[in-house]
Amino acid sequence: MARRGTPGRAKGKAAGGDAKAKGRQERPGSGRGAGRGEREAVSLAVGGGVAELRPDRERPHGWTLLIDNAPQSHVDLDDPTHLSFAYQRRLGHIVDLAAPPLQPLHVLHLGGGAFTLARYTAATRPRSTQRIVELDAPLVQFVRDHLPLDPQARVRVRAADAREGLGRFPDGWADLVIADVFSGARTPAHLTSAEFLGEVRRVLKPEGRYAANLADGPPLAHLRGQVATAAAVFPELALAADPVVWRGRRFGNAVLLASALPLPVVEFTRRVASDPHPGRVEHGRALTDFTGGAAVVTDAAAKPSPAPPPSVFENP
Repeated sequence: MARRGTPGRAKGKAAGGDAKAKGRQERPGSGRGAGRGEREAVSLAVGGGVAELRPDRERPHGWTLLIDNAPQSHVDLDDPTHLSFAYQRRLGHIVDLAAPPLQPLHVLHLGGGAFTLARYTAATRPRSTQRIVELDAPLVQFVRDHLPLDPQARVRVRAADAREGLGRFPDGWADLVIADVFSGARTPAHLTSAEFLGEVRRVLKPEGRYAANLADGPPLAHLRGQVATAAAVFPELALAADPVVWRGRRFGNAVLLASALPLPVVEFTRRVASDPHPGRVEHGRALTDFTGGAAVVTDAAAKPSPAPPPSVFENP
């Protein structure tokens, strides 16, 4: 559900129902001396649909990962610190604010995509230890084959369900847990509950932080419920979103930040407001008021996040 420069990430429906692999099967990252126009897209049928790596015509070694024609993430092989999508930029701010500059972190990524945030963390915080849990094993291999990780980066990828993989981590392992999991354009129900967030808090260090990419549209019932659920597990919350999403005028993404300890809200707010596509951050009483008394989501009542309207995937 991400469009270039706008907040978004989700998996869309297959265009025309075509689930066959297409495109030239060559390594996108090869031929660095080639002109921009010589690069071609490469695609493959994976567990979640048709994965495609499409060249970025504005960046010589930039690539956008799409699933069933819906942009998922962007990677620049020459500059892994470049974050093209707004939601990824906001998650990047959270990585930056998780500890003093260059201090290594233990980071758990639930959802892999093109490993964009793992690459960013490895570049900005060398010697960090990172783990990625991604259910779609063919997608993992597709990304590994065509956009290989830096061999010096301490990143390991495990093909497993996000909640199952989370349960295998020891107590207090992570400085940061980042959840960015979508299946068929929706966050699976079992990743929306208080029980799931309880497992996240177990895996976090006492001072650790949780960040999640959430998607919703008018009347924002899902987003309100997710904030209320997070508040039942974490005493400190902040939520960043595009102003039109806050006003309930458009389906889009919001980035949730949660912790047991006070958050760097002032600096996070400043950075989000200074982005190329400025966002707004709410916290404290204003965020509590935003929930409007929404009920805490439990496993027994959990539902997937709402499906985005088809217009979300259209080019602006």
